[in-house]
Amino acid sequence: MSFDAFAEDYDAALEKGLSVSGESKDYFAEKRVAWLKACLGSETPETVLDFGCGTGSATPFLLEFLGAKKLIGVDVSERSLEVARKTYPEKTVFETTTTFPPEGAVDVAYCNGVFHHIPREERAVAVELVYRALRPGGRFSFWENNPWNLGTQYVMWRIPFDRDAIKVPPPEAVRLLRAAGFTIERVDFQFVFPRSLGFLRGVEKYLAALPLGAQYQVLCRKA
Repeated sequence: MSFDAFAEDYDAALEKGLSVSGESKDYFAEKRVAWLKACLGSETPETVLDFGCGTGSATPFLLEFLGAKKLIGVDVSERSLEVARKTYPEKTVFETTTTFPPEGAVDVAYCNGVFHHIPREERAVAVELVYRALRPGGRFSFWENNPWNLGTQYVMWRIPFDRDAIKVPPPEAVRLLRAAGFTIERVDFQFVFPRSLGFLRGVEKYLAALPLGAQYQVLCRKA
């Protein structure tokens, strides 16, 4: 699927799907990056890679929460990158996957909801690009939609560019990352309760090991 066609109204289409949760895309983006920051502890990365950055909506959260000095956004859609460049001109570089040089200097790589759009036979190549971009010991925060969550299934059905996506179950993600040479550090599930049950969200951190949340993170490290 070409995301150039969705570059101008990507956010609107995403918000339409997420509206059933009672939250906006920014809520989820902020919570994902905040969870990553908690996982990193005192580590402060200088350079962060947002693989599959789209229009760059995670950019302000990655820069603010992680304290990065530079963010590199990479995507296949040039039109989406044009939007990102105009919206987030500071501390950023946005490139296509074909022009980005993976030089082994990135401290932390982040990716959200990208791999279900990549054909299975091409996923190993995409993971390899991220691996090569990271410095030794660098970490990869791999986020995907949890296909075991019925709410996730419904939200993806409501979003035009997600409707026919090939979902990535957590065990498949772990195998993919290990095959590329990553060491798996942890797998966490997030976003268990919608806004209507927000009073229960205080216990979500205790449920992270259970496959209940709408999304999951595989945090792994380059050898």
